[in-house]
Parts: sequence; C-alpha cells; structure tokens
Amino acid sequence: MRMIPIQDSNPSHTRPVVTWSLILINVLVFLYEASLDASGELDAFLMTAGLVPGQLTANPLSMEVLNVFTSMFLHGGWAHLLGNMLYLLIFGDNIEDQMGHGRFVIFYLLGGVAAAAAQVAINPESTIPMVGASGAIAGVLGAYLVEFPTARVRTVIFLGYFVRFVNVPAVIVLGMWFVLQLFSGLFALSDMAMGGVAYFAHIGGFVAGVVLVKLFTLGRKPRLRWDR
Repeated sequence: MRMIPIQDSNPSHTRPVVTWSLILINVLVFLYEASLDASGELDAFLMTAGLVPGQLTANPLSMEVLNVFTSMFLHGGWAHLLGNMLYLLIFGDNIEDQMGHGRFVIFYLLGGVAAAAAQVAINPESTIPMVGASGAIAGVLGAYLVEFPTARVRTVIFLGYFVRFVNVPAVIVLGMWFVLQLFSGLFALSDMAMGGVAYFAHIGGFVAGVVLVKLFTLGRKPRLRWDR
C-alpha cells in the first residue's frame, strides 16, 4: 500500500511567503541544473554544491560545511523535486503560520542541518553527493505531527490497481511515513555504498522537527486548529 497526501483541511491564517519562496528557489535551482545537464556539466556541479560526507568528515572546517545548506536546494530529478515540493506546499504553510516567517526560515534550515548530520553519521566515508530538500521538509513534517495531529489530510491510497481518495488524520499519514523511512533506512544499510535515498536524513530531519517545534512556537499565540 502506498499513500500520497495531496491536500490538508487546515487553512493557514497568514500568507506563507517563506514556503512559497522556498518552493520557487528550489524550482529555479532545478531549472539551472537542467541547463547544466544539457551541457554535460551537471555531475561536476553536484559534486561541488552537493554534500559529500567523506569530504566533510575528512576536513570539518573546510568550505564543504557550506554545502550542508546548498545541498538542500538541489534535486536529482523531476520526481524528486515535485515530491518534495508537494509535501512542503501541503504542510509548510501551517508550520510557518505557527512560528512566524523569520523563525520558520531558521527552523527549516536547522531541519536540513540535522538531516545532513544524521546521514553523515551513518555513512561518514561516502563519496556520493547528498542532494535534496527532503531532510529539511522532514523537519516540517515532524513539526506538523506535533502541532496538528488530528488535521485531516486528503490522501491517495494505492493498493495494486486499486486507487482511492480518503481523508486521513495527519498522525496516521505522517506516522506511517516516518515508520516507512525507518524500516527502509534499516534495510538500506547494507547498500549505502551504492547511493540511493538518504533515509537517515529523513529520519534525522523528522526527529529534529518533533524536538524543536515547541521551542520555535514559544511565545507565539496559538492558531485555531482543525480537530474535527
């Protein structure tokens, strides 16, 4: 069974300008990647701007540390980009609403840092560049789980050839997502050298979101919550 969220019934009370801006930046960077791919320069760019764990651990004080941030805005393909942006669009506006624009920027970046740290810790000698906003967005998902566990999420469920649209509480959608990342990460441990999905980045970002969300909403007036 596969579940893909497409919308939540949890309107925000402010314009999510940071969320929209992050989506725009990611799309623009990916279009730049596409132009490099056409000229055969993409691989070199990803090695330069992506996060290579082996290079970071070999010299933690090098400029490679900046790639922790640049790697958050790179993607490996259209499916990678669109999947990440869909999750950010659905869940990002409410967390931005809860925290405020400035705090949300810092929270998002810290989620990405925690994600990178988790993946590097698991595979510190990897020479494969890490790219993607997934870890930072996982932090947003963790925060959403804490703040809006009962919010209804419109979800597409695939069971073989059977497809159904259902409204599911966020705690189920995001809880199942996290469990899937956890088990997938454990199964992928033996294939780390081959690259693939950075499951432990997802896990690290999600846990960071759960842990940090209350700190970043401290002193903020609680918004109305969807709880029916």
